Amino acid sequence: MFPDELTGVATKLAALCNAHEEAEALDTLYDPACVSVEVLAMGEGGRETHGLDGIRGKHAWWYGAHEIHKSSAEGPFLCGDDRFALIFEMDVTNKESGERMQAREVGLYTVKGGKIVREEFFYAPG
Repeated sequence: MFPDELTGVATKLAALCNAHEEAEALDTLYDPACVSVEVLAMGEGGRETHGLDGIRGKHAWWYGAHEIHKSSAEGPFLCGDDRFALIFEMDVTNKESGERMQAREVGLYTVKGGKIVREEFFYAPG
């Protein structure tokens, strides 16, 4: 029903996120020229991050600024020949403010040539 390439990348990303091996996911599943789009600017960066090195920097900022108590990825949910989504749930504490928060977001991924070329994140209002 769905291309093996898409199913393989989607399933592997979900497994790596649930194993807390996001660095391996970046190294093995992402295209060097990929783009990451956030709802809001993260850290000193803007909403869009271009290139794998930039995305690695965004991850380093996130993990440096937050204590992760729990995180999980649900899915994948496949769409067409080249897209899939994961639902992420997180329980984190902001290290600077000490504020603990629970967050839920949807990540929408585009795959071309067996690699993730774009990721976009969506949050519920409120």
